[in-house]
Amino acid sequence: MLFKVKSVLSIEVTLTKKRWDLITVIKHPSMKSEEKEVEDTLIDAFEVRKSKSDPCVFLYYKKQNEHYICVVIKHLNGDGFVITAYKTNIIKEGELIWTK
Repeated sequence: MLFKVKSVLSIEVTLTKKRWDLITVIKHPSMKSEEKEVEDTLIDAFEVRKSKSDPCVFLYYKKQNEHYICVVIKHLNGDGFVITAYKTNIIKEGELIWTK
């Protein structure tokens, strides 16, 4: 396990090494070496939105230089796990759940 943290929504979120490898090798290679930023985004997000397509999926955002880090989390039974994480220039639409 890479980490287990309590998010700004008080959800225990885990990220495994296997999942992180999938994200950084296959899906979003630009996130390589950004594990700490992902963890920090969950702990200190400035905004959390609910996905428009899945009510159990939440998008955590944190500003990083000229872009945002977005960490996509699936909430199930009071726990969460990282689906993916990526850098973006825009915040996706969706219901605003939490803001700093």
